[in-house]
Amino acid sequence: MTMQNLLLELFVEELPPKALKKLGESFAQLIEGALRTQGLVGEGAVATSFASPRRLGLHLTQVLAQAPEKALRIKLMPAAVGLSADGQPSPALLKKLAASGLAADTPLERALDGKAEALFANTVQAGATLELGLQKALDEMLKALPIPKVMSYQLADGWTSVNFVRPVHGLIALHGATVVPVSLLGLQSGRHTLGHRFESAEARLEIAHADDYAEALKSRGAVIASFAERRSEIARQLQAAGAKLGLKPIEDEALLDEVTALVERPNVLHCQFEKDFLAVPQECLILTMKANQKYFPLLDAQGRLTQHFLVVSNIAPADASAVIQGNERVVRPRLADAKFFFDQDRKRTLESRVEGLAKVVYHGKLGSQGERAERVRAIAHAIVKQLREATHPYTVDAKDQFDVLDSKVQQAALLAKADLLTDMVGEFPELQGIMGCYYARHEGLRDGVAIAIEDHYKPRFAGDALPRNHTGTVLALADKLETLVGLFGIGQLPSGDKDPFALRRHALGVIRILMEKNLPLALPALVQAAAQAFPEGMLTHATAQDDLLHFVFDRLMGSLREQGYSAQEVDAVIALRPAPWGDIPKRLAAVRAFAALPEAPALAAANKRVGNILKKSEEAPVALNAALLQEAAEQQLQQALQTAAAQADSLFEQGDYAASLQALAALKAPVDAFFDAVMVNAEDAAVRANRLALLRTLHGAMNRVAELARLAQ
Repeated sequence: MTMQNLLLELFVEELPPKALKKLGESFAQLIEGALRTQGLVGEGAVATSFASPRRLGLHLTQVLAQAPEKALRIKLMPAAVGLSADGQPSPALLKKLAASGLAADTPLERALDGKAEALFANTVQAGATLELGLQKALDEMLKALPIPKVMSYQLADGWTSVNFVRPVHGLIALHGATVVPVSLLGLQSGRHTLGHRFESAEARLEIAHADDYAEALKSRGAVIASFAERRSEIARQLQAAGAKLGLKPIEDEALLDEVTALVERPNVLHCQFEKDFLAVPQECLILTMKANQKYFPLLDAQGRLTQHFLVVSNIAPADASAVIQGNERVVRPRLADAKFFFDQDRKRTLESRVEGLAKVVYHGKLGSQGERAERVRAIAHAIVKQLREATHPYTVDAKDQFDVLDSKVQQAALLAKADLLTDMVGEFPELQGIMGCYYARHEGLRDGVAIAIEDHYKPRFAGDALPRNHTGTVLALADKLETLVGLFGIGQLPSGDKDPFALRRHALGVIRILMEKNLPLALPALVQAAAQAFPEGMLTHATAQDDLLHFVFDRLMGSLREQGYSAQEVDAVIALRPAPWGDIPKRLAAVRAFAALPEAPALAAANKRVGNILKKSEEAPVALNAALLQEAAEQQLQQALQTAAAQADSLFEQGDYAASLQALAALKAPVDAFFDAVMVNAEDAAVRANRLALLRTLHGAMNRVAELARLAQ
């Protein structure tokens, strides 16, 4: 079998930059996968994808001209149906053979298939040719490529319409130096492509061999075809250009991907804008440069924005001054707009905008942003009250400081959404909260309130920072609870991969705040308090609170498993619905340490057995009476339990969960002896109830840190 490297390229009009990376990866994966399925690719084959603004491509090593033959064993039908009494093939068998592409005299095998004999045909199937296999792969790729928005266009005949992400103007398919005759979207395969739109050395590039493609495009076509190579080159140039100025380009992976998808021959240029614009909050300037112009702002060593920025050009002229001046001229109106918005917004206070929130629709069934702000205030007040009353103290300077905290939270909650009505946030919604903080500081509001206005959206995404102060923590928790309770209350639950209101992100935000801030709050009480902030009759979904609790706990368990804890460990701890959540990592570590003890499997199994006995028991709980303990094994268990439980409880109250569980290891022997020698369901009702009381005491002592039965295999 002839084995050569394969090159495939689609030459297209400019592809959507935000989708290019995924399109390139998927194109290569789909073609390679289809060829592998057909047996046309060697085991050690290496795939290299290409993706530039005007091309999708794949270089695949060890591709066969024809796949090897394949031995097939085809089940035809039961022997009783396929053969007559004298062993001759029945009409049904002949029809089946013909349908399977087999001759009537094909040797047949009789073999048991279950309880009856069946007829089998052993044959050899010819391997697929590369021409047919690649054509099939291309056809399948068209159906499976993740195109964000399909474009319909006409072919050269002026009549036929086809669909693709952008019009395709060229198709290369080379197996070594040989063109593979395939077609796609009205095009026949060949060996020619185009280089850079302006800087290619040749008007039309001929690719002689599949292995020449990348180098030919780079040297003769002025194109770096590999997305990864082009991205790496841009990153290198950005760092080098920043280092020359003693500055650092802003880190933004999504922006780097998008710019990589916009250029074929990257050339980083240094530009500047007027220093006067630096009076505008740097978040505004950075956002307008990144979002509108795809520029890379440069920061100083302290992370402050400077007047310098970098442009990734798609051309490399000998004199780049015209390109630099053009980019500087283009960015100036954008920055001027940001300065204008900032100056105009500061002419009105945030409080003066609050009334206008009543006219901003939040949700058709949940009212306006003004109504929502009032609900957030009520929930925040309830959270402060729960913190004040918590037995596990929340660290605020003194108890009377909760009044000050409540005052700050109420003020921040009132103003938190006011910046939605500013010109700056209207232009850049991503700055909501951030601009509210700037405007609050401009008005001279307490710094804690200003910071809370910004931080109440945190964490905005996975890995984002949490609110920086108590006020922001309470407000962020209240805001997320209002969103979750409200939307669950009207039946807007996430479904599959559909989560239009980002409720999974809000739930993970609640989880992180409760855990990482170690708040002494229980989720059910928080959900109930949040629900009480809504007007009667607004929340119509009957099981909303239960559904929400299940949803958040499910997210919590998933988050913990992603952190490396096993499903058993997570189940054991979360089964108790522990509070505060800040202790959960310690509990999980304790469970892991306990599971490593030699006594752990037996104790977990015993715990499960005890739990099952107690569930089945119909006896009313009674207090343990030591005088009714008749058997030596139950007396010994009661004595060991007194000692071990006292030690475990003391360690538990000190927060040493690992030592608390390890103290229970001493119970293994007396527990084993108890189940070997004692019948729990004694005929005497008093003795039976007392033994159940002993097991209930044992069960309670063993399950303070986690439900150990969940560790049983």
